[in-house]
Amino acid sequence: MSLHPSLKVDTAGAQQRTVLSRIERIKDLMKKGLWVDGQSVTSLPKTKIVKVKARKKKAEAEDKDKETENKEAEKKQ
Repeated sequence: MSLHPSLKVDTAGAQQRTVLSRIERIKDLMKKGLWVDGQSVTSLPKTKIVKVKARKKKAEAEDKDKETENKEAEKKQ
């Protein structure tokens, strides 16, 4: 039996989550060294969610041009 199209999850339109679950916040605090064993799991401090932005292709092309210029300058020396 197939799944009805309206029930399928579209991952292309998924946005980045802005709220972490309790266990995710505790793991984040452990990584930062701010978690103490035996600490209450309620009223945890807020954790900042870092959004990853895609770089523009134009900026990448400029970086490649600079790298090739630097390599050419090193060869001349």
